[in-house]
Amino acid sequence: MITNTWVVIAAAFFASIHSPDLPLEKIQLPDGFTIEVYSDEVPNARQLAVAPGGTVFVGSRRAGKVHAVVDRDGDHKADEVFVIAEDLMMPTGLAIYAGDLYVAAVSTILRYDDVEARLTDPPEPVIIVDDLPRDRMHGWKYIAFGPDGMLYVPVGAPCNTCERPDPYATVLRMNPDGSGREVYARGIRNSVGFDWHPATGDLWITDNGRDNISPDPAITDDLPSCELNHAPEPGMHFGYPYYHQGDTPDPEFGEGRSAEEFHAPAILLGPHVAPLGIEFYEGEMFPAEYRHQAFIAEHGSWNRREKIGYRVKLVHFDEEGMATGQEVFAKGWLDGDQAWGRPVDLETLPDGSLLLSDDQADAIYRITYQK
Repeated sequence: MITNTWVVIAAAFFASIHSPDLPLEKIQLPDGFTIEVYSDEVPNARQLAVAPGGTVFVGSRRAGKVHAVVDRDGDHKADEVFVIAEDLMMPTGLAIYAGDLYVAAVSTILRYDDVEARLTDPPEPVIIVDDLPRDRMHGWKYIAFGPDGMLYVPVGAPCNTCERPDPYATVLRMNPDGSGREVYARGIRNSVGFDWHPATGDLWITDNGRDNISPDPAITDDLPSCELNHAPEPGMHFGYPYYHQGDTPDPEFGEGRSAEEFHAPAILLGPHVAPLGIEFYEGEMFPAEYRHQAFIAEHGSWNRREKIGYRVKLVHFDEEGMATGQEVFAKGWLDGDQAWGRPVDLETLPDGSLLLSDDQADAIYRITYQK
């Protein structure tokens, strides 16, 4: 079992390795792990993508920009930050495929060819898709290429809860050129993170549950749970807007429906924790028991009376690639009832360390392990 031993990392130690404006001494990690700032010069840092040459590309939501972060001297801290694109509509999601950078900007997906070789003179984008819904609510996207070489693109529900036709509340997939578009999964209210198990190739999707399920705040604080869904094949429906967390009918749309119609979540992550990026760990730096386990960044609740989330979870998987449980891996961004940071996305660097973006602190962290 992975240890649950916690250490509060000494402030004096971190004074030499992180920005004095970010209180990383508050972050609690399992014994042997360290967190430091990789870059604090990326406004509203959201999804991460690491190119073959080591450049870290970063999307944003509020800033409307895509940045490239470069560590030139190999000291595991960013030396230069370039603006690759700007004036885009919430370009949260991005992915690397065949050396090209794909950027999702709500209704549009753009491709920047051979971008890592052109950081100071970025290429003009090629439009891959320009007809996705333009709704801003849940319109920002997390995108990724699957083991099948196809681009997976979620389309969130344009509301808290409502009944809308495809492609709303789905995960789509398409060829890299935008052709062959199809619905892969339905009943996904708002996914801002998914990844494939390294051994089985199965897709795992985080999903943000609805808000305000009841006029009673004591009920709506704790219902419904956000979800981790297992989608090993196309065509599965995970319940939204009819059923939540596998067993809770929606008060507006659940009448006449049954939980048996839908696929229940594999893991209930907690009410309103806002799970975003998920990363299966395949590196060599962390202890062996972390391989093929999944890290999930929880952005944190915005309307719960007692805040929850603002942390990184570790989800355990067995040898068959099935989720078996969860624990908190990193916490401390929530200090009492005040949050100074909000984790968003995770990406493994070639050396096995783990990057974590934070759109509130405008930072990217690097988590390392040493015996």
